[in-house]
Amino acid sequence: MLQRPEHQVAGHEAGSGTLGPLIDGSGHFFKPLNPSDERGAHELAFYTSFFSDPRVPHSIRSSFFPSFGGTRVLPIPDAPDLLLPHLVLENLLHGYSNPCVMDVKIGARTWYPSASEKYYAKCLKKDRDSTSALLGFRISGLQVHHESGRWKPHRDKVRKYTVTDVRQSLRQFISKNPDETPPDCALASSVYGGSNGILAQLLELKSWFEDQTLFHFYSASLLIAYDKGGKAPRLKLIDFAHVMEGEGIIDHNFLGGLCSLIKCVSEILADAETAAGPTDPQVLETAADLEAAAGPAEPKVVVGPTENGIH
Repeated sequence: MLQRPEHQVAGHEAGSGTLGPLIDGSGHFFKPLNPSDERGAHELAFYTSFFSDPRVPHSIRSSFFPSFGGTRVLPIPDAPDLLLPHLVLENLLHGYSNPCVMDVKIGARTWYPSASEKYYAKCLKKDRDSTSALLGFRISGLQVHHESGRWKPHRDKVRKYTVTDVRQSLRQFISKNPDETPPDCALASSVYGGSNGILAQLLELKSWFEDQTLFHFYSASLLIAYDKGGKAPRLKLIDFAHVMEGEGIIDHNFLGGLCSLIKCVSEILADAETAAGPTDPQVLETAADLEAAAGPAEPKVVVGPTENGIH
């Protein structure tokens, strides 16, 4: 049975005349392809190209991208007689009982070089009004399950986050008391730290972006999730409607934002190490070389020549 994702924190939601994603009980995530919107066709072209490109390491595909199963025609919830093609993707939260989820849009600039003046102006305003231009990334939405319920700040509030708010939210995300001040960051070592934690995954992804010149990921996001019921932390790239061909050039826009996020997470882990003391091995496992691993990259807006999309 198809249903709306219960734990969606960003993006269009299905219902009330709006197209949005659906999920089933078998671990599938269905993203609608609106025939009147070229973004869907562009994202389909990316998935098709990316999953058949031998130049993409299998470890990168399997570790950091949702699995892709082609397309499927499905009815629209508010209009069951209307059928529409959908991307068939992996439901990244399937099997999670109480998922804590954060959607982070990466890049100081979210418009692609061949965008129209109208779209460019729209994205530029959003980037300047949020932390994208300052930090190289912004939080689009998040939720944390805790003992007394669920903490999920309203999207309108998240859109107005300052740099201070973002740094605070990254701490609240791994706290047992996210709606209290100050957040306790009690789960920093188990979620952000360790050999399989979010920081280690960010560093592995950064290593690929330091070399890959196949794609430029404009307006793509990182979905960060963990489950207090025992599911390991996971990090996945999502939203590829504006991915462009790299044409042999490193994606400095995405890489800069990634390095900035690494620095923020590193600072939280370093603080956790200080609070826990030097005998906490789980924190020390990834905290020892954080500064060196993050590197000196700074997010900045890079305005380049018009690039070709993936068709």
